[in-house]
Amino acid sequence: MIRVGIAGCGYWGPNLIRNCVANEHIQVKRVCDINQERRAFVKQQYPFIDISRRYEDLLADDIDAVIIATPVKTHTPLTFKALNAGKHVLVEKPFTTSVKEAERLVDLSRRQKAVLMVDHVFLYTPAVRKIKEICQRQQLGQIIYFDAIRTNLGLFQRDANVLWDLGSHDVAIMKFLLNKMPTLVSATGLSYFKNGLESIVYMTAFFDSHSIAHFHWSWLSPVKVRTILLGGDKKMVLYDDTQPSEKVKIYDKGVGRASPAKQHDLFISYRSGDVVAPKLDNTEGLKLMCEDFVNSIRTHKAPVSNADFSLDVIRILEAAQQSLKKGGRKVKVV
Repeated sequence: MIRVGIAGCGYWGPNLIRNCVANEHIQVKRVCDINQERRAFVKQQYPFIDISRRYEDLLADDIDAVIIATPVKTHTPLTFKALNAGKHVLVEKPFTTSVKEAERLVDLSRRQKAVLMVDHVFLYTPAVRKIKEICQRQQLGQIIYFDAIRTNLGLFQRDANVLWDLGSHDVAIMKFLLNKMPTLVSATGLSYFKNGLESIVYMTAFFDSHSIAHFHWSWLSPVKVRTILLGGDKKMVLYDDTQPSEKVKIYDKGVGRASPAKQHDLFISYRSGDVVAPKLDNTEGLKLMCEDFVNSIRTHKAPVSNADFSLDVIRILEAAQQSLKKGGRKVKVV
């Protein structure tokens, strides 16, 4: 049994608690939160779990790992304390808001020989895992573009803009599916409340290869949209997370260059084939993520959403944040 303490039981914390309690290899020993109502809620649901207000009480417990589901600004200091206390850590995304902080935490986790994992839960969903399988089989051919839209009305964050909140999901999915890093990014956005936190962001990522990625994130949309379009020179995939079924569709469609009559002419040929909706399993992504965290502690094998992967996500987001400040100028990803 891996003994776990969970910090934070607000919006996302209860989902983590539920999945950890259901895992036969996890014993949830303690949950802490500064909000008395949230502590009372957890105690009512899980009377066998110890409840505290102080994070220090959790670290003082005889536990193996800490799961952090608190506001973004607290991720770095709480993760740092947990690693220094010799605990394995699973922390909500984004686990930092700067590359420098992320590198410090990754380095500390290595020195402590501790697992450091970030809650990029979409990497574990059946739809994204199926698309990863399609990419690995090279069914799409050479990837030409990655296009993502993630919009809704809220939830506005107090300590992070829409880039770091919604954007973390799609940047992680892009890195997971394409398995490569962009060289440059450009981002523009709007702070609706004039508080310095962008509510709408458009970002473009450029790669050395002949491919491009574009993102649209917004808290100001009247409709909830969760789509990713991945285009290859053989086939294309549409992922719509709002659909109750057939979330993934593979299109046997594309364009090519036909032999021109004259050298300077351009003739385009169109290919239109079948549309296939592959069967997806119904396993909850969060369940698989918790399993991956526990297995990585038990087997010393790096989880899918490992520290190095998550550091790359921070590199992309930080470059995009710099581009926002520079009015959309292209910024190198380092």
